[in-house]
Amino acid sequence: MTPPDTALSVLVVDDDKSMRASLVDLLEAAGWRTEALPRATQVVDLLPRLQPDVILSDVRMPGLSGLDLLAALDRSFAPPLVLISAHGDIPMAVQAIQDGAYSFVEKPYDPRRLLSILRHAAEQNRMAKGTERLKARLARLSGLDRVLLGSTPDLAAIRQEVLDLADTPAPVLLQGETGTGKEVVARALHDLGPRADRPFLALNGAAIAEASFESEMFGVKGEATGKLIAANGGTLFLDEICACPLPVQAKLLRVIEDKQVTPIGATTPVALDIRVISASNEDADQAVSEGRLRQDLLFRLNTVVLTLPPLRARRDDLVLLFTHFLGVYGRIYEVAVPDLSHDDVSALLAHDWPGNVRELRNAAERRVLAARRGRGSVADAIRADQAPEDVPETLREAVAVFERELIGKAIRAHEGRMDAVAEALGIGRRTLNEKIVKLGLDKEALL
Repeated sequence: MTPPDTALSVLVVDDDKSMRASLVDLLEAAGWRTEALPRATQVVDLLPRLQPDVILSDVRMPGLSGLDLLAALDRSFAPPLVLISAHGDIPMAVQAIQDGAYSFVEKPYDPRRLLSILRHAAEQNRMAKGTERLKARLARLSGLDRVLLGSTPDLAAIRQEVLDLADTPAPVLLQGETGTGKEVVARALHDLGPRADRPFLALNGAAIAEASFESEMFGVKGEATGKLIAANGGTLFLDEICACPLPVQAKLLRVIEDKQVTPIGATTPVALDIRVISASNEDADQAVSEGRLRQDLLFRLNTVVLTLPPLRARRDDLVLLFTHFLGVYGRIYEVAVPDLSHDDVSALLAHDWPGNVRELRNAAERRVLAARRGRGSVADAIRADQAPEDVPETLREAVAVFERELIGKAIRAHEGRMDAVAEALGIGRRTLNEKIVKLGLDKEALL
């Protein structure tokens, strides 16, 4: 039987005592929580206390009819109303639906059909209320709660760890599958700490070229300032550390141990004060055993290890996260955010999300794009291999799509070096940053 705290609830209103008892017996046998009233005049006053998922009301009753009750209900608060009558006819049914009734059932009723109608009405009502609660919760979120969104115990623990570690200089190793938000956590550690006003330098280990490492990172005397020196006082984020070439690992280890670098052609080293945060989407200890990661470097990086949970372990956060991303892309594309149906939520929960939060975000964007022409579903949006839903309808949408594609390609081509990206696009760095924010681009997802 359905647990009492999750069972659907119904308020039965019928002046016929035997019919009222019959309906209550049917509903309770089907696992519903029921309340019954003999008069519709009591309903409005009792609704705030009872809060049923759906109301089942007779039409013809003394004092206040079912149609009168329908007119008296506050649509912004009241649950859906299903009318039932032995005297019903087609005009009455049509009028009731037009006036806002969820459905109309004639007596004698088919029990299975009645239960089906009531269940659909109640589930849709719960879904709508849940969506409103999520929107209200998202509107209240700020700071770290908005950056690391989720209510599962694992996410709550990660948020607390970030708060505890942000003020320390301790090296942190972030472990987790691709798309779990390792760079988001790294940036939160930086933004909440004393280095927030200094640079955040993100390097992807798989994209570091051994031949140009020293010139790019240390700089060349009289020609160029190295990235590490430019980021002095800030945070160095080493992503995909296990994919970093071994010769580069040795140079990084020396920098971390000596806390200084010497530009090419210079004789005087430059002192460095940089906090190191690293990340890996694979087991770092296994990479050491396979000879792909230096053990002495790992010992310098793993003072604190945070493991980010995959999305499949955070199913209670799925609807909250998806609703958040729908709102983000609704604003970007200037589209009304589509409501989530029961089938949409079922599709979210049924999918394994191997791409984690990144995949969820992309699915939300596809859902919003499909909503521009009033179609689509979450199940369709999850299928990443589907053909594009449509061509942009307006010039503004077309320009946004084009800019997203062009900027994304430039970010990938220049491996996330934003000064180079701005130069290649022929725009200023500030303009590039503004466009990235407006278009909702995620550099981590592009690299």
